[in-house]
Amino acid sequence: MTDEMKTVTVALTGASGAQYGLRLIECLIAANCTVYVLVSKAAQMVIATETDVKLPAKTAAMEVFLQDLFDARPDQLRVFGREDWMSPVASGSGAMSAMVICPCSTGTLSAVATGASNNLIERAADVALKERRQLIVVLRETPYSNIHLENMLTLSQAGATIMPASPGFYQNPTSVSDMVDFMVARILNHLDIEHSLMPAWGQDKA
Repeated sequence: MTDEMKTVTVALTGASGAQYGLRLIECLIAANCTVYVLVSKAAQMVIATETDVKLPAKTAAMEVFLQDLFDARPDQLRVFGREDWMSPVASGSGAMSAMVICPCSTGTLSAVATGASNNLIERAADVALKERRQLIVVLRETPYSNIHLENMLTLSQAGATIMPASPGFYQNPTSVSDMVDFMVARILNHLDIEHSLMPAWGQDKA
């Protein structure tokens, strides 16, 4: 599948690490992907706390804001509300190519692992699993309890990729942005989307 044909759903939840999700959306737009964006109420609070981005509360206004922020075409980036059950991601017949929950809170982890589907983020993840679509869970928590570990194992066994936000240091990062890009690069690698955020292991930085 070419990047032009790839549709990726990015869900931001209330865990710390909003920068990962926002940077991922930016890179997906730059790669000419279609991006469906889901934002929890807690995520809006975290984004306002951790970044300079002030997301509008209303879905339609948020969509326009993010399109402008990431220089996306109107048909390239769409935002769906938490209870928009008529959105493409709510049904297997309209399932996206892939979904990334980034960052993923342990509450969302638990809900997805148990198939709760109480909001659109949880339902979209449930659809991804049942349709055997790619689901990447970027968990941001430390330390992990037995409950967290068991939920991660459940999702891994169901076909999800568990990718905790654990940036590496072998690229000699000099800024927070470098550390964010490390994780986003790993996500893009798993989505099979080309990028230039960092060289692959063993390649010269030049």
